[in-house]
Amino acid sequence: MISQLTHLNWLSILFAFVAYFMLGYAWYTVLFVRAYKKSLGREHETLPNKPIFIVGPAICTALYTIVSAILIYALNIESISGAMEFSLVVGIGYLLANTINIAINPNMPHPIYYGVITGAYHLVGISIAAVILVLMK
Repeated sequence: MISQLTHLNWLSILFAFVAYFMLGYAWYTVLFVRAYKKSLGREHETLPNKPIFIVGPAICTALYTIVSAILIYALNIESISGAMEFSLVVGIGYLLANTINIAINPNMPHPIYYGVITGAYHLVGISIAAVILVLMK
């Protein structure tokens, strides 16, 4: 699969990354800011704004996007319906499940709520990214 790196359309990866990352910005700062804060048990607080909270997710989103492109090319996914099927498998099987698994710990006051909010973001984000990757393949 690593051999796919030489065949990837890196411009499509950049566009898919930007779309996915900007969705995250909108998701957590505009669309679901109250729900996200509530899931963290911090609904009456201003969340800290440190570089790690931007750089860390950017790096992770870039990795999700690159790995998705590798898989889309290796699996020879050519259609939007194939991209959506891929998104459901990866989004639910890895991103949502992993998000909930990480959230289930004694420090997370509402792990399932957090998992649904963040997992839904990843499901929508990976769906947008996959469609872009397939359309620009």
